[in-house]
Amino acid sequence: MDTLMKTNRYLKLLCAVFMAAFVTLTASAQRLPKLTLTDIRGNSVCLDTLCADGRPVIVDVFATWCHPCLRELAAIHEVWDEWQEEADVRLVAIAIDEGQNASKVRPLADRNGWKWQVLLDPNSQLTRALGIQSIPYVMVLDGKGNIAYKHLGYTDGAEEELLEKVKELSTTKEKKPAARKAKKK
Repeated sequence: MDTLMKTNRYLKLLCAVFMAAFVTLTASAQRLPKLTLTDIRGNSVCLDTLCADGRPVIVDVFATWCHPCLRELAAIHEVWDEWQEEADVRLVAIAIDEGQNASKVRPLADRNGWKWQVLLDPNSQLTRALGIQSIPYVMVLDGKGNIAYKHLGYTDGAEEELLEKVKELSTTKEKKPAARKAKKK
């Protein structure tokens, strides 16, 4: 009986250790990796600092040759100004184009008037680190850098779900009252 009790305690302890390890691994897998990418202007950007200002961030992994990716980014672009009024959010688009296709990213962003940061990942560092198999792949980071939501692929209207997730995470923007004009006598 003593041996059985010791075995049970040992198994409980072993289970607790495995659970703690699983929770730790799962929690660490829920953040962007510490990678440095380059933006389309040539500046280095550390991914683990995207939420340094405490705002939620939408991270959209795309490619110039991916039609669903471009449809999604176009749909977000159409409502971007409204989103800025409704939620305090940033967007970072990360292009996984390789070789000569990577040179198409900046002209695409400029031509479409994207108002968000565009990064280049020509060596697929991010996709390998997160195990991303296909694109578009979108994540919403809370203000602390944790991945709070993610989805794969794009269907028309999916951007509305993104906005709802961001609103859940976002702090309400303080709206300044419109300045009143003084009446002239």
